[in-house]
Amino acid sequence: MTSPSAPGLLPTVGLYAVARLGLVALVAALLMLAGVPVVVAVLVALIVALPLSMVLFRGLRSRLDAALAESSRRRSVEREALRSRLRGEPGPE
Repeated sequence: MTSPSAPGLLPTVGLYAVARLGLVALVAALLMLAGVPVVVAVLVALIVALPLSMVLFRGLRSRLDAALAESSRRRSVEREALRSRLRGEPGPE
């Protein structure tokens, strides 16, 4: 089971996505304030935000990795239990 302090996969993915989009919006807004055209500002922000997010959101990425690993482990256990039932072996119930 998941520990009470470990958030689920969906909220963690959502938080990481919102943080990344927010960073892109912030960089684009700063560039537009500096007089850069909107399209160019957004394209540059997309490129600049990737390495920035790797540095700034290291903690979020580690939480996301942990949530993905837990989800994968849980699915593996469920898959093996299903295969066991399909083979006709008694389950742990």
